[in-house]
Amino acid sequence: MTDTMNTPPETPATPEVLDHWRAGAPWTGTSTRTAPVYDPALGRIRRYVRMATADDVDAVVADAADAALRWRDTSVARRQAVMFRFRELLNARTDELAEILTAEHGKVLGDARGEIARGIEVVEFACGLGHLTKGAYTENASTGIDVYTLRQPLGVVGIISPFNFPAMVPLWFFSLAIAAGNAVVLKPSEKDPSAANWLAALFREAGLPEGVLNVVHGDKEAVDALLTHDDVAAISFVGSTPIARYVYETATAHGKRVQAFGGAKNHMLVLPDADLDLVADAAVNAGFGSAGERCMAVSVVLAVESVADDLVARIAARMATLRTGDGRRGCDMGPLITAAHRDRVCASIDTAHDDGADIVVDGRDVAPDGDPNGFFLGPTLLDRVPLTSSAYRDEIFGPVLSVVRVAGYTHGVDIINASPYGNGTAIFTNDGGAARRFQHEVGVGMIGVNVPIPVPVAYHSFGGWKASHFGDAKAYGTHGIDFFTAEKAVTSRWLDPSHGGLDLGFPQHS
Repeated sequence: MTDTMNTPPETPATPEVLDHWRAGAPWTGTSTRTAPVYDPALGRIRRYVRMATADDVDAVVADAADAALRWRDTSVARRQAVMFRFRELLNARTDELAEILTAEHGKVLGDARGEIARGIEVVEFACGLGHLTKGAYTENASTGIDVYTLRQPLGVVGIISPFNFPAMVPLWFFSLAIAAGNAVVLKPSEKDPSAANWLAALFREAGLPEGVLNVVHGDKEAVDALLTHDDVAAISFVGSTPIARYVYETATAHGKRVQAFGGAKNHMLVLPDADLDLVADAAVNAGFGSAGERCMAVSVVLAVESVADDLVARIAARMATLRTGDGRRGCDMGPLITAAHRDRVCASIDTAHDDGADIVVDGRDVAPDGDPNGFFLGPTLLDRVPLTSSAYRDEIFGPVLSVVRVAGYTHGVDIINASPYGNGTAIFTNDGGAARRFQHEVGVGMIGVNVPIPVPVAYHSFGGWKASHFGDAKAYGTHGIDFFTAEKAVTSRWLDPSHGGLDLGFPQHS
C-alpha cells in the first residue's frame, strides 16, 4: 500500500475478536469481556479485543516462566541468530505493519514507517547481544584468586506499552529483554492492540521459541495482575505521568525493578539569532506530526519577544499548507485516537481562549480529507498563552502548539526549569555559547540543539527527568541491557594446601 491510495479498507460486517498470544499461538483465555478497536479515520469499529482476567495473566506468566528457563540456557549464538532473522523479517514487511498502525492509530503511513524504523534501530542494537551481555574477568585479583562477573537474565518481565507508538515502544523493550535471555509478557494499549500480535507472530516465524514473547490484552485488571505477580521480575511502562507514578509505586512495592516513563510538556526556546524559517519548519513538524500524540512532541514554543510576531506568522503560513485527513490518502496529519480524546483536546482550546490566549489557527474548523465520522482535529496555533492556564500546564497530547513570549534566554530557561516535566526540550540559535549554556542549565533529560525532537539513537539512551520518568533505568542503550539483566560476581580459588587453616578475621587481599 502507498500513501497515495485513497480507498480505506471495508469494515467487516461482524468484526472479529483479537485474542491474546500465548505460547506461540492465539489464545482465547477465560474472559468473555471485549473492547472495541476503532479505525479513527473512519470513526467506526474495526474489530474487538479480548480483555484478560487476572487468571488469564497467571496462565500466561506461568508459560513465560517455563520458557524463560529454557531461553536463558539457549546459547548466545542461537539467540543472536533469532534476533538477526527477526530484524530481516521486520525490514522486509515494514509496509504490512505500517498499514496496521495507520488503521488503528490513525497516523499517516509515512509516519508509521518512521515509527517502525526507530524500533528497528533497537532491534539492530540488540543483535550485538554477545558483546552487550558479556561479563568481566580479573585474574589473580588476590593471590590465586580470580574474580569475574556474569550478566544473567531476570526471568519474566512485563511490558505495558502506550497507544501512540504501538510498534516502536514494544520493540524498544522486548528486543533487549529477549536478547538478554528473558521471557516477556506484553500488555499493549487496548486502543490499537493488533501490532503487538503481529510482532509476536513475526518473532515466532524468526525462530523464537514459544512462550518467550506473549501478549495479553486488557485494562487495569491485567495491568495490576502484572504489577503484583510474584513471578514477574521487572516492569517497563510508557504512558501518562499519573499512571507512570502508580505503576512505579505499585510494582516496586511488590519487589520489582521498574522503568516507568510518564508525560511531558516539551518546550522549544527560540533566540533572536535563530533561522526563523528553520524554526517554523521544525515547530510545525514537531508540533503536529502524529497529530501531536507523541511524548516528544513540541507543545510550547518560547519565542523571544523581538522575533515572536514574525515567527508566529511563519508558523501559521506553513500550517495553511497542511492537509488533515485519512492517513492512507497521502495527507500530512491523521485523526486522533478516539472521539473522546479529540473532544478533550478541543476543550483545551476553549480553556486557553478563556484564559486570554489568542487563537491564531483554529483546528476545530478543519475540513478533513476523509470520512466525516473520523476523529479529526486540525492543527491549532495559540499565541500569548498564559503560564497560569491549564492549556499551558497540562499535557494536551494533541495538535495544539502554544506560543509563550519571553524576554530572553534566561527567562526561557527559567520557564523550562519551572515545569514539573523534564522529558525533552530544544533550543534554536546560531550562538554556540548559548547552546552550550542551555545543555548544562536546563533540567531535562533529552536536549536538542537546532533539533526539535531529540530522541537519541539506540546506542545511547532514552529517558526524561522529574515527573517524566520514574525509576533510575533509561530505555535502550546499555542502560536497557543493565535493566533486563542482573549482575553476579564470582570470586574463585582452586584449592591450594598453602591456604589451609583457621582464621576468623575478615578476608584480606594479599
